[in-house]
Amino acid sequence: MRNFIFSFLALILLPAYMSGQVIKGKVLDKEGLGIPGAIIIALNSNTNTDTDFDGNFSINAKSGEGLKISMIGFETLTVGAKSTPMVITMQVSKSMQLDEIVVIGYGSAKKRDLTGSIVKIEGKTVADKPNANPVASLQGKVAGLSVVNSGRPGQEPDIRIRGTVSRNQTKPLYVVDGIFSTDISYINSNDIESIEILKDPSSLAIFGVRGANGVILVSTKQGKAGKMSINFNTSTGVKSIVGTPKVANAALFKQLYDEQRVNDGAPPYAYYNLFNSDTDWINQIENKGAIVQNTNLSIQSATDNNKLSLGFGFLKEEGVIRNENLQKITFNVNDEVKVSDKLKFGIGLNGIKSKLPVGNNFGSALNATPIVSPYNADGVYNQLPVQIGGAQIGNPLIPVNEESDTNINNQYRFVGNVYGELKLLKDFTFRIGYSGDMDIRKGRSYVPLIDVFAAESNQVTSYSGRTLTSVSQYNTTVQNFQQDYLLTYNKKFGDHSLTFLAGYNSFQEYLESISGSVKQKIGGEPIPNDPRWWYLNVFPYGDQATRVSNSEQWERATTSTLFRALYNYKGKYIVNGSFRRDSSSELPKDTRDQNFWSIGAAWELGKEKFMENSGINTLKIKGSYGELGNQYNAVHYPYLPNYTTGASAVFGSTLVPAFVLAYRNTDNLKWETVTSYEGGFELTTFKDRLSFDATYYNKTTKDLLVFVTQGNENFYTNAGEIENKGFEFSTSWDDKVSDKFSYSISGNLTTLNNKVNSVFEPGYEIFSGPTRTSAGNPIGSFYGYEVEGIYQSYADVLSSPVSTLGSYGPGDFKYKDVNGDGTITTDDRKVIGNPTPDFTYGFSTSVSYDKFSLAIDLQGVYGNEVWRNWGNGSTFAQFNYRDAREDRWTGAGTSNWEPRLSEASGYNKLNSTYNVEDGSYIRIRNVQLAYNFKPFSAQNITFQSMKLFLNAQNLHTWKHNSGFTPEAGGSPIEFSIDNGGYPLPVITSIGFSATF
Repeated sequence: MRNFIFSFLALILLPAYMSGQVIKGKVLDKEGLGIPGAIIIALNSNTNTDTDFDGNFSINAKSGEGLKISMIGFETLTVGAKSTPMVITMQVSKSMQLDEIVVIGYGSAKKRDLTGSIVKIEGKTVADKPNANPVASLQGKVAGLSVVNSGRPGQEPDIRIRGTVSRNQTKPLYVVDGIFSTDISYINSNDIESIEILKDPSSLAIFGVRGANGVILVSTKQGKAGKMSINFNTSTGVKSIVGTPKVANAALFKQLYDEQRVNDGAPPYAYYNLFNSDTDWINQIENKGAIVQNTNLSIQSATDNNKLSLGFGFLKEEGVIRNENLQKITFNVNDEVKVSDKLKFGIGLNGIKSKLPVGNNFGSALNATPIVSPYNADGVYNQLPVQIGGAQIGNPLIPVNEESDTNINNQYRFVGNVYGELKLLKDFTFRIGYSGDMDIRKGRSYVPLIDVFAAESNQVTSYSGRTLTSVSQYNTTVQNFQQDYLLTYNKKFGDHSLTFLAGYNSFQEYLESISGSVKQKIGGEPIPNDPRWWYLNVFPYGDQATRVSNSEQWERATTSTLFRALYNYKGKYIVNGSFRRDSSSELPKDTRDQNFWSIGAAWELGKEKFMENSGINTLKIKGSYGELGNQYNAVHYPYLPNYTTGASAVFGSTLVPAFVLAYRNTDNLKWETVTSYEGGFELTTFKDRLSFDATYYNKTTKDLLVFVTQGNENFYTNAGEIENKGFEFSTSWDDKVSDKFSYSISGNLTTLNNKVNSVFEPGYEIFSGPTRTSAGNPIGSFYGYEVEGIYQSYADVLSSPVSTLGSYGPGDFKYKDVNGDGTITTDDRKVIGNPTPDFTYGFSTSVSYDKFSLAIDLQGVYGNEVWRNWGNGSTFAQFNYRDAREDRWTGAGTSNWEPRLSEASGYNKLNSTYNVEDGSYIRIRNVQLAYNFKPFSAQNITFQSMKLFLNAQNLHTWKHNSGFTPEAGGSPIEFSIDNGGYPLPVITSIGFSATF
């Protein structure tokens, strides 16, 4: 009977078993959030279902049977059914990416509806990189964006978008959640949702006087509909120095120095018995195994009426110089409350507390002679020999060991906004926003007395001649206040779509800074080396008669009206127009109002009928033209000069100082204007796997704000013109070979031709260090003499043009007679180097197989020069030698580049091509290997995603210059100067992130 029952049940259940079993799973997007409404079809069983609100599904299918998952806006995929719970991740389709929303000035728009060059970078691109400043992670990622990084903890990168457009400032405008800012070092990379780079006139004109240098828009995270999401990530990295400059060791130094003295008519150095060490000063001050620790926690939650996001972060970064530490604590809050379908309010707040490091560098370590040991036999610091740099540089260990902990530098910054948004009638939206930015930097420092041993006199003396301790204080506060009133009209009627924006903006800036110092009383007790005494009122140790103080303060305001219209017809014909009128308190009344505008158009050929069977998915031809503004200047209120001391007069027995204007008043000054235009196209093909963008751009700055020195007069005026033009190319290939294997390849290249068309009057030039800015040449060009070789004999000297530049002979540089007049004079100086690259480029590739992924980024520049400003070739003090000096000229035929060793004449130290080095390089910018765990549940916690990764940054650099790195930022007219100061280290880190 029992066998009969079993047989009967088997007969009943067999068809059900043969037809399939219940397959359960969840469909997620790339962020790990469930996708509701996705359709799942069992290809053989002919059953189907769709996902619920959280992305869950169940379907009757056989194990191993193909399941087809589709959803509007996502790539359709097919996977094999599994009896265990399935987790399926869908990717956004390429065509949907063109319809993605990008942030633009004072709003957002579909990327497809724009006519300009806006590049969107997802927040995840910068979230897991070991950089204190988010923009540092964008190096090599965006065409037209130049990022020059520094290895110094906390130092802001040098950022330039489409070239150097002014002689006053290169930094772009940052806009964080609608708030204007001068930098984003206060933003935690983990709190960023996206970064948009605005480069063209149609997207920049809406920013008026702030748009000339480009704009970087940052959107921080907000809560997303669905369940609460908690993300935790942490990483720890180790720094190491590569590409250390090569300098002489003790044996080589002695050989070169003695030869130099003999050549100059002096006997060999007489104190080698006192200085007989062989010290590697770079090794002495290097912090080997410097650590970078970064930990972040973020929480996002949203309901129908409230979206909340919280973020917390802690960063601790050691420098590659000992006792150099950066600490940052950050927080981010975004909350939006929906009162009704027509009204919502929101607040946002970012805050930071930073402990800033002391700015030491390797300059003294490169220059210090190696024959001195760091300490004498009694453990006292050794002073460098008086004749070998002792008067110019001290023992490199002293500032690192003794002065790093006697400086306290803190930063507190709070940036917040509140806003309200009301929908009016049917198609209007009115938004009011108020924001504030308070940046407080304060610090105290102590100058101790430090004993050093002078071997020549066998005496212990005071470091740097200090006989008194002292303390100093500073406190600088910058406050910005911003108001925005925006009315937006958005209407679709038939095939037409129109978005119109009208608004009013005011921006006020305030700075107050005060600083002071005081020394100990002569004959009194030293000020204690204890932070609680490091104040100006350090009674009873401080001598109030030595107390000095300084202050700086300024404020300015800008009010603006703005308009923008976005129109498209059938999604094929697109026109954008922008207008802004800015009024600035820093300009004279008659010229303080200026207008800026742009017009852009695009044609989406890919939607035309004649392109239907072409295989091209998208082909958009675009162009824009406009005028932008640049309000940045070396001084505030340039038309109102301050007073400075002039000649004094004696009245009776009283000496009365006189004060005169610092420069002549000019009452018709206005801001610089940048006329910009571009044209190009965007293409996607091969089923959206291949994309390609090409753009030609041209930016011409007119009416430069130039400070002129002419005879006995100094004044500001609007004069001069700078042009930047070139091409930008970007391409990518994304392919999913199978459910487990996918890969992508992308690259970008930017060409740049910078030229100063005029400065002031014909022949007027601006000099800054080794650079000259003059008409017909790139801005900040290196300027000096061209070295043709070295005089090999007196016969060579006699057969060459006579030089009037100083005393010279065999073994010295042979400068070129550029003008051909038969004599070497100052008129033979010429442009000998361009600090601006001919082109920059970046390349990225990623491969994903099952749960493993590998990503590699390369980045480089080509065609620029670097000015070497270290190595005993640019200073008259006697420092250590570059090891290249081993190949110096010692007789006919021994060298035609490295001159003889001699300090008797400064002939070989004139600015020349000897100091110019090739700045081209290619760098393995980033390599990351990751293991992505499948979603799972543990202890009633569902982990949506989990990743373990290894990351290597700046892994290797192929370069040609002799310094630590070929990268060097600077001012608009003096950059790419290698002072040998700080390397860009390799950072190898391991990290972990989880979302649940």
